[in-house]
Amino acid sequence: MSLQQKIDRITDILRRDDGISGAMHYTEQTSWVLFLKFLDDCESEKKDEAVLSGKDYQPVLDEEHRWASWACPKTAEGKLDLANAKTGDDLTDYVNNQLFPYLKGFANAAVTGSDPKSFAYKIGAIFQYLDNKVASGHTLREVLDIIDTLNFQSSAEMFELSMVYEGLLQNMGDAGGYAGEFYTPRPVVRAMINAIDPQVGQTIYDAAAGSCGFLVQAFDHLKEKKSALSTEQWDFIQRETFFGFEKTSLAYVMGMMNMILHGIESPNLFRGNSLTQNIRDIQEKDRYDIILANPPFGGKEKSQIQQNFPIQSNATELLFLQHFMKTLKIGGKAAIVIPEGVLFQTNSAFKQVKQELLENFNLHTILSLPAGVFLPYSGVKTNVLFFERSGGASDVWYYECEPEQKLTKNKPITDEHLKEFVELYNSRETTERSWTVAASKLAEDYDLSAKNPAKQKDAEHLAPSNILKQIRTKEKLVSGLLDEIENLLAEK
Repeated sequence: MSLQQKIDRITDILRRDDGISGAMHYTEQTSWVLFLKFLDDCESEKKDEAVLSGKDYQPVLDEEHRWASWACPKTAEGKLDLANAKTGDDLTDYVNNQLFPYLKGFANAAVTGSDPKSFAYKIGAIFQYLDNKVASGHTLREVLDIIDTLNFQSSAEMFELSMVYEGLLQNMGDAGGYAGEFYTPRPVVRAMINAIDPQVGQTIYDAAAGSCGFLVQAFDHLKEKKSALSTEQWDFIQRETFFGFEKTSLAYVMGMMNMILHGIESPNLFRGNSLTQNIRDIQEKDRYDIILANPPFGGKEKSQIQQNFPIQSNATELLFLQHFMKTLKIGGKAAIVIPEGVLFQTNSAFKQVKQELLENFNLHTILSLPAGVFLPYSGVKTNVLFFERSGGASDVWYYECEPEQKLTKNKPITDEHLKEFVELYNSRETTERSWTVAASKLAEDYDLSAKNPAKQKDAEHLAPSNILKQIRTKEKLVSGLLDEIENLLAEK
């Protein structure tokens, strides 16, 4: 049975439980059990490595709360120890009243003495916002037995796990109506990251992290260079590279688990609304080299939040754009998904933000995405802004992504649709799908929407006498048609 089949089986089991209602619940509950098995395998691997190198390893969890003690204890023959394996009410009581309080306690650094950047603290941060919702201990027993068959010490199985988990997150978003919050289509994410090409030693930030798809994909991008990295560089990637904020507790938990399950041992993800920060207080030391994000759009923020921004607006997309502009380091690069309205609206707030973007940032590329990229969550047309903090813009290169077939939920955007964009990104060539507009031209009205000149038909300028002849010819045609209709009516 493949990993995907095992996860599907778990989903079917959880659907029957009285405490589970919908995809969001069974994804959340599958996640914490998966995570604890992953943690146990990770601890075992580190212990084996320590033995080989002649060092001591102190496990994060104590003996009582390790997977092998409570979830699936084994006999000397390696089979499930039925005498000591909890089930039913005993299992539910242990998980709810002992295991979860113990795991939540890791987030209390004052009590545990754990470093907020440590793996132990991250475990506490995850379980701080989690509870066991599986009502039946017998149901949970079935789930534990299936997950116990997984081996996360295998690189192939870890890769498969990361892919399966991506699918769980997407299903949760689709079913719950939070696809934009939990899941940005990976071809879009990959195109943005491949274009910007983050380097080892740079910090990467997402202020609306959701399930951390951008940060995870950026990690995979950097991981490709692993064989050439020093121990110090790899440690920097693990502990000092990825930063993010997420407002909602469920997305925060999913995002933290997503990063750890992909191999980022100490992600700097924090729960909170990044818009509550007054951007006037942000200094260079608080900024990041790379910003990648798909912030919420269409939302509204109250006046108290708007006070944190020089250009006030209740539109979340405008506030996030200002936040990203302010948190980008000198020389830094950003790629931000925004709705079409940000480009064409020219009322006071929208115009001022775009003026700031053109005058003080190098807005050099706008990727126009097709409608339907975010279905079924939203049919709103979106774009990606690529800009750098390196002086004002001179020219803006546009690329219009236009699949031959209309995008739908079952026919989503693919890497192939964005392949040409990535290939042309650095050269910024002019093609049937790409063109360049002077920033000074855009500054005339601050309408930045994509208008492909290859599609603009040249107006035919006729002499006034010829225009008059055309009008008279059409009038005769109309008069003739009216006469025919009148004759037909008279015959009846």
